Amino acid sequence: MQRRHFNAAMAGLGLSFGNGRVFAASPAKIETFLLHANDWVPNNSRLPVILYRNALPISGDDPGGAFEELFRRNGWPPQWRNGVYDFHHYHTEGHEVLGFSGGSARLMLGGPHAREVQVRAGDIALLPAGTGHKNLGSDAEFAVIGAYPPGQSFDIVRQAPNPAQRQRLERLPFPATDPVQGANGPTIKEWHL
Repeated sequence: MQRRHFNAAMAGLGLSFGNGRVFAASPAKIETFLLHANDWVPNNSRLPVILYRNALPISGDDPGGAFEELFRRNGWPPQWRNGVYDFHHYHTEGHEVLGFSGGSARLMLGGPHAREVQVRAGDIALLPAGTGHKNLGSDAEFAVIGAYPPGQSFDIVRQAPNPAQRQRLERLPFPATDPVQGANGPTIKEWHL
């Protein structure tokens, strides 16, 4: 079997190679839901939030490195390590993937009084640009890896979008690949209708 056919077959099973090791790209349970505009938070009524539950096993001295490697391999360059802010905000300059490499947290997605989700180490959340998010409470081990598609980044918006921000949200290109499962992931199906 040719290498590219083998790699495609592995990707179809949710597996991929990195530095000679096979990684489970996601034995995850995948949840999707749409968030519509909520007060001053625009959200994104065209593109659903995607939650990948139990996407990566947590092990070793640097579990964040496994998330960075997964995102990088799937074309989403990692840009930071930290947590999630404890105030409502959203981004207009990029779609954001959050890899939870430690601990657990309760997040509010979609702005005030919207959708509360519990995340834990091993989970991943993909937030389309405009999606409000806030940390409602987390344990001391809570750690997050943030990544964006090439050429995209983040701004921190805490009010209704101005005309330039709204235009940026409407024109922001779709990513070429899913940050967790690559060319065959749910982003391709759910975001490229």
